[in-house]
Amino acid sequence: MSELSDTELTRAAQSGDVTALGGLLARHEAGMRGVAIALLGYTAEADDAVQDAAVVALRRIGDVRDPAAVGAWLRMVVRNACRARLRSTRDIPVADGWDLTASPLATPEQLLDDHALRDWVWQAVEQLSPPVRMVMMLRHFSLGVTSYEQIARALGIPVGTVRSRLNQGRAKLAEALRATAASAHDDAGALVAGSKLDALDTLAAAERGEFPRVLADRWAEDVVLTAGDVRGVGHDFLLRGMEGDLAAGVRQRPVHVVASRDVVVWEMDLLNPPDNPTHCPPGVAWLMTLDRGRVADLRLHHAPRTPAPSEAMAAVTAN
Repeated sequence: MSELSDTELTRAAQSGDVTALGGLLARHEAGMRGVAIALLGYTAEADDAVQDAAVVALRRIGDVRDPAAVGAWLRMVVRNACRARLRSTRDIPVADGWDLTASPLATPEQLLDDHALRDWVWQAVEQLSPPVRMVMMLRHFSLGVTSYEQIARALGIPVGTVRSRLNQGRAKLAEALRATAASAHDDAGALVAGSKLDALDTLAAAERGEFPRVLADRWAEDVVLTAGDVRGVGHDFLLRGMEGDLAAGVRQRPVHVVASRDVVVWEMDLLNPPDNPTHCPPGVAWLMTLDRGRVADLRLHHAPRTPAPSEAMAAVTAN
């Protein structure tokens, strides 16, 4: 591997050779870390920027147009991540600040689907424990629950725990990628497609009054639901919540799905009735953990409401 040029390794990685990609990351890790330290100092943020860049490389190696310049491309990804952090006090989602010729309409999942390494990456993600995997999936592949603060609120854990699980996940992901490089990989796209159908079927069945059938088929009898400060157990609790929303005229529309074998995220738009447009927040993420194929734990994370113009004006006046 060490005798091959960057061009040869990059082209091999773009063709799906996972060993070649690992060789590229190992070869250029020192340069990537040097960029991060130069911009952020010897901090945890610098480590995060390098780790995020490695995940981006897994998803985006197919976008490298000049294979001989892959080292500069990797350093650019790190540099942009660092600059985004310096420009803002908030946590920056992994996709922010990078212009890598991707379509502005592409989702993180679609970017991953665009090249042959997708199934290998997801096979490695599957090796992570469910709590770590959920944090990694939200951070790197969800649409609306990506910052440390958002993930912490969604999962009901401290921000420090989010950071700890991300660091643990990134380290274990690198190990898992190496361990699964030569093995057969399941079709990650089929898993996501199946989960999308489950989401659509669940909502359609609920509107037909058949939600009890879905719960009996796919949800554990002692499933735990957490939504903010509300916590309940069992099918009856879930059924009352769904029937209450439907009776109020609220509908849900799936917009994005991220799925592994036993950790699944459904991101939904919430469609309020015309006569009560502020009944619910604009969206909700279903964060589900499965046990033997059945949903055992569901956390609902609602997107923040957008203040109405009158509310926004009142807030400005008050300040």
